[in-house]
Amino acid sequence: MKKTINEHDFVKAFDDYGRGNNFSRLGRFALYKHLTESEIVLDQEIELDVIALCCEFTEYNSLDELIEAFYHEDDEQPENMEDVALMLEDCTTVIRAGFESLIVQDF
Repeated sequence: MKKTINEHDFVKAFDDYGRGNNFSRLGRFALYKHLTESEIVLDQEIELDVIALCCEFTEYNSLDELIEAFYHEDDEQPENMEDVALMLEDCTTVIRAGFESLIVQDF
């Protein structure tokens, strides 16, 4: 048995599971958009599993967070979040959630 959910149901599901802090509200909307677009491309329905999504994706809200997660001290430091996004897109999924946030599929 399946239940089709809309964007608002998806966003609320994270709060219902006590995972509202894993992604910003804007981040959850961006994640929903990404997943529904993936369903079309893959021609396959995706089951909503809030816990799995929280384990599979991480939202970064600043350039400093991204540098800490993906760069070493002796690496050349990026100047902005878009530079990091472009570098990461070579090896994983990057979802832009507004101007100041990136959701990265953990690898």
